[in-house]
Amino acid sequence: MANDAEPDILSHQARKPQIHILSLDPVLTDDVYERLENHPKTRFYRLIIPNTLQWKPRIREIDAMAQDTTSSRLLIIDVRRITLPKLQQAYNKIVGYNRKDLNKTCFTILIGDGPLNLLQPGKAPDVFVSHLAFMRVDYTPAVFFYDPLIHYDADEIDSSMDESFVLPTELPKRLKPFFPGDGIKVAAVRSFFRAAALPEDTKKQRLKMLAAIYQKRIKQQFPGREDKFKGWLSKNGVRLATEKMHFYPIFFEDWVHDLMQKAANP
Repeated sequence: MANDAEPDILSHQARKPQIHILSLDPVLTDDVYERLENHPKTRFYRLIIPNTLQWKPRIREIDAMAQDTTSSRLLIIDVRRITLPKLQQAYNKIVGYNRKDLNKTCFTILIGDGPLNLLQPGKAPDVFVSHLAFMRVDYTPAVFFYDPLIHYDADEIDSSMDESFVLPTELPKRLKPFFPGDGIKVAAVRSFFRAAALPEDTKKQRLKMLAAIYQKRIKQQFPGREDKFKGWLSKNGVRLATEKMHFYPIFFEDWVHDLMQKAANP
């Protein structure tokens, strides 16, 4: 992360029970927002999100939020590969403003995809290690959540910087066999498994369904290496060498609640 883009590092003590959710993706933003707004442990926190839908104005809006983030106890940051270059300058400022308080009175949760070569044949799960280490250096996250719904092959995404840039709305091709039907969108899948307006028992049942899908996909992608993902369904997540990661949204709300409590009682 470029140091010359960071503001002066200060400590900000007057932090509030609020959370900034920072992403260029309105679909992921809505998913995070509604999960937290409807969960009994997190529904009392104030949630702050960018409201602009078009990507260029949304970048400017996130950039303008940088100093305001110093009043929040938690920052949830989307660090997927396709949008990270577009938001790097804003993220530099945000981390710079909050750096002195990170893992004390302010925490960061990252949601992202994996390394570009993750889906290549023969790759081991350890390809995540350097990717996670990079994120740890730049963002000092308390938790990294890997989200399979935003991990695409290179030929599935448009990484251009021009006006034609759009985020993919279709499911990643490797996940389509698990969701029969034509043209199923990521937004519909997120909405189904979020089950925001449904009882807690239904939410838990659907989360188990999603976890079963991801477990099948892990066995397909890494045959014979499932032991590397031992514990991934637990709150402790997966340990790969010196790094740890979790699968979004498994135990996501619980992590948010716990970190908010820690920030309030450093």
